[in-house]
Amino acid sequence: MSNAERERVASFGRPEDGLHEATPWYHWGPYLSERAWGTVREDYSDGGAAWEAFPHEHARSRAYRWNEDGLGGISDVGQRVCFALGLWNGQDPILKERIFGLTGNEGNHGEDAKEYWWYLDAVPSHAWMRWRYHYPQRAFPYEQLVSENGRRSRAEPEYELLDTGVFDDGRYWVVEADYAKADPEDVRIRLRITNAGPEPATLHVLPTVWYRNTWSWDDDAAKPRLAAAGESTIGIEGPLVLQAAPGPDGTMPSQLYCENETNALRLFGAPSVTPFPKDGINDHVVHGAPTVNPAQEGTKAAFWYRVTVAPGETAHLSLRLAPKTDPKAFGPGFDAVLERRRAEADAFYADLTPPGTSEEDARTMRQGFAGMIWGKQFYHYDVARWLNGDPAQPPPPPGRRTGRNAGWRHLDAADIMSMPDPWEYPWFAAWDSAFHAVALAHLDPAFAKYQMILLCREWFQHPNGAIPAYEWAFDDLNPPVQAWAALQVYDIDGRRDTAFLMRVFSKLVLNFTWWVNREDHDGNNVFEGGFLGLDNIGPIDRSHLPDGYRLEQSDATAWMAFYCLNLLEMARELAKHDPALQDLAVKFLEHFALISESMRERDLWDEQDGFYYDVLRGPDGAATPLRVRSMVGIIPLFATKALHEEEFERVRRFAKSFADISEHHIVGAPDERFVAVGVAAHGRVRRILTHLFDEEHFLSPYGLRALSRWHADHPFSVDLPGYTASVGYEPAESVTGMFGGNSNWRGPLWVPLNYLVLRTLADYHANLGDSVKMEYPTGSGQQRTAGEIAEDLRQRLLSLYRRGADGRRPASGWVATLQDDPHWRDNLLFYEYFHADNGAGLGATHQTGWTGLLAELVARPGGRRTEVGR
Repeated sequence: MSNAERERVASFGRPEDGLHEATPWYHWGPYLSERAWGTVREDYSDGGAAWEAFPHEHARSRAYRWNEDGLGGISDVGQRVCFALGLWNGQDPILKERIFGLTGNEGNHGEDAKEYWWYLDAVPSHAWMRWRYHYPQRAFPYEQLVSENGRRSRAEPEYELLDTGVFDDGRYWVVEADYAKADPEDVRIRLRITNAGPEPATLHVLPTVWYRNTWSWDDDAAKPRLAAAGESTIGIEGPLVLQAAPGPDGTMPSQLYCENETNALRLFGAPSVTPFPKDGINDHVVHGAPTVNPAQEGTKAAFWYRVTVAPGETAHLSLRLAPKTDPKAFGPGFDAVLERRRAEADAFYADLTPPGTSEEDARTMRQGFAGMIWGKQFYHYDVARWLNGDPAQPPPPPGRRTGRNAGWRHLDAADIMSMPDPWEYPWFAAWDSAFHAVALAHLDPAFAKYQMILLCREWFQHPNGAIPAYEWAFDDLNPPVQAWAALQVYDIDGRRDTAFLMRVFSKLVLNFTWWVNREDHDGNNVFEGGFLGLDNIGPIDRSHLPDGYRLEQSDATAWMAFYCLNLLEMARELAKHDPALQDLAVKFLEHFALISESMRERDLWDEQDGFYYDVLRGPDGAATPLRVRSMVGIIPLFATKALHEEEFERVRRFAKSFADISEHHIVGAPDERFVAVGVAAHGRVRRILTHLFDEEHFLSPYGLRALSRWHADHPFSVDLPGYTASVGYEPAESVTGMFGGNSNWRGPLWVPLNYLVLRTLADYHANLGDSVKMEYPTGSGQQRTAGEIAEDLRQRLLSLYRRGADGRRPASGWVATLQDDPHWRDNLLFYEYFHADNGAGLGATHQTGWTGLLAELVARPGGRRTEVGR
């Protein structure tokens, strides 16, 4: 880490105190979401129809209750004051103030942003950030995108903005926003407006500042004010000002003011509380309406620039968000701050980049990490208040009281969280957050630890020990990967912060106990758990089974064994400082052995196929294996741990159950240091890996498929009461409506489970050495060590973002503009998942969350920094 950035993030504060104790450099950051409409928090309908309750058409006119959104914006840490861009090309029916996209019910493959923007650069303190957006000069085709995607079936590709022809002939604007801090409270903002088209064109640019609406919900809440403080300055309470420089023609922009209040007349036909509502600036600029306050005060304000730019030229606009107006703010020192911060960012990433890293991999790492920093969002959700309604608003419909998240009244969040995606997933998901923390630990270990601790705090973790899964259904279950992630963060940070490890460990023991008591229906150490983040990977909805049926899950049971082993490792590490915790190490190892034995005895292993499957048990107790060769059967490989020989023998002596059955858990032959134990014994591991490394089954040129390609010719089906359920190989978007059609685990490549396979193989090699080899790829005749295989998988994953012999970057698909156009080609999008056969990026286009693990694979190519078991 560069010295300047190290100094800024060093005083993050005690994790238990959160961001209130963070260094002042965190006060301003990218905490403003790209979308707040269509989310659970803004849904006040009776039936939980979040997408319909607050659609995009309402967003410009309706005040948000819980958080704000904007175009490439920032906010303070409590999201009291927000800054973002407004744009108008002179053709659109509305200002461009937020990213447009389709809801899950509108898109033929679920929720889907229909614009092009990139998170190009950022450092952890937010002292330097860069955002980029491409805005058409023609009218934005809102209706065309909705109607054409609505017409298409799930078997057809999504209809994207580039498909409409709106960017043809280069008729678009390249808008870049650079943020650089002179000090923690002095933010310099440079906007670069490039005309990519063939003719001179004019763009209206409206840098906008506003208060989050915190006053409309209580009868006696105070309302803040913005007001003109001179020709170049908008005054903000605090004290704070937004100061603007003249435009390229030397003239000062005008100032426009309205209120961040709902336009009730437009939306509901009811009287509005102000003649200058939230969409007042929009209506004034686009239609010339008298909807801005001539007194130049309000709770939302914008500078209005009209910028005419010649073809291929770039105009610059400068603004400053700071405690006071400075007459010399935009002199030579302004650009010097931006250039200094950019140079520091170069040094920061140079320090993170391992020697010998290629330019392409370095770009993948830098933009991947930048996207993760831009994914840090303000998350506000008081569930009890949301269920009950606000005193100054009409009461919510009665159905809300027993509807979504009704059992989570204790959850009361107002925190900075790492989100999977600031547009499509502007909310946390528990297992996503764990993967995010692993990558973030390279950038900002304290923030990574804060994320691990946060979901275990009393305002998130349920009193019964459950960890909330994700906003749409806190009661659902995500894989329990938190203990594993905490150990990774601990390791990346140098294995020194035992206070952090102890804090997480104590809360995860509660969560583990909840799993054991809640998700083991018969008390036989075989776990259910539902879909567990794998959405539609099976033939049936695993969270909603026919009456009388139960599903004994290989993945749920293996995740619990994995959980045991990671809690075991935490206990072993902590026992170095508190020997009393050694008893817990024995306890978790013995529990692991009981789970492993249950997996062996309960038909989850299929000896004929050499694979683990889920088992569906009917009302009569009859077992039906669901013979789908998917990641469900690979997850048992993760439940492997190396023990020192003396420790292994000690456990054999003191853990009675383990002493009798341990021979079934030996993964590799013991050497003079270690014994590797796992759910799957040595012979089973090799049989699973035979499938996994077969290029006709799981192994693709870009990593590992979620479902074996064998199912393309051998689809699986099962007869259930009233219907037949089936699953086949789908290497790209889903053709099933299960889970809204928004996710597909039936063949595509997903980075997080690839990452776990890769790291598991690296651990095998770290502890078993070169003595253990296997054929890779299957059928090739080549014998390779686990370490060599892990490295090959790493190379395959990183090749998604490398240009091949044909000059194409696989992740960019077959879109010529993304592959070849110099304005587009090196701006990377980090997709939710990837086409398993050709590597094209699919799903959410800014899923920099767990796909950001690719950046981690560049920064930490060899896996653990220290030897397992040491």
